[in-house]
Amino acid sequence: MTDPIADFLTRIRNAIMARQGDVMSPSSTLKVRLAELLKDEGYIAGFDVHDNFDGHAEIVVRLRWPQPGTNAITGLRRRSRPGQRVYVGCDRIPKIRSGLGIAVLSTSHGLMTDRAARKAGVGGELLCEVW
Repeated sequence: MTDPIADFLTRIRNAIMARQGDVMSPSSTLKVRLAELLKDEGYIAGFDVHDNFDGHAEIVVRLRWPQPGTNAITGLRRRSRPGQRVYVGCDRIPKIRSGLGIAVLSTSHGLMTDRAARKAGVGGELLCEVW
């Protein structure tokens, strides 16, 4: 697998389309931090990290369904890919859906949302957009 973040986002997108409640994916520190950001912003209900029988950790994301048939996440887009990285300065951080969505950036201060990055005055790699 060359892009584990794209795989993680695709698993979430596929689970939403299949109307499932949970998503399982191989765990990493970056995926756990991304799940924390999504939980803090209210896009997912929560997540757990479990050790697998062979010693590898898995992250289980519980999706948030505020009303039956409608998910809190309506769209996910991976922006920076291994073949084409996308970096933005603090003055060029995009607003997603006129501020209704979030952009997740990997900065020198760690993973943060677009609002937090603008407030801190830092730029970085634009990982994904969620709305």
